[in-house]
Amino acid sequence: MKKNMGALDKLIRVVVALVAGALVYYEVVTGMYSYVLLTITAIFLLTSLIGFCPLYGIFGLNTCAVRSK
Repeated sequence: MKKNMGALDKLIRVVVALVAGALVYYEVVTGMYSYVLLTITAIFLLTSLIGFCPLYGIFGLNTCAVRSK
């Protein structure tokens, strides 16, 4: 897997995941919606740690900075 996520994209995903996790933790979101939100949160955290987003690959997006040699 080639990395296709830049640092800013990773940071935004982590912040969104933390906010979503806090909403579930403080019971702002409950019931079935909390499970959906936690699933999305886990996906965001996983893709941020790996640096690869499968949807970016499908749509041909790449926010990773290009390294010059």
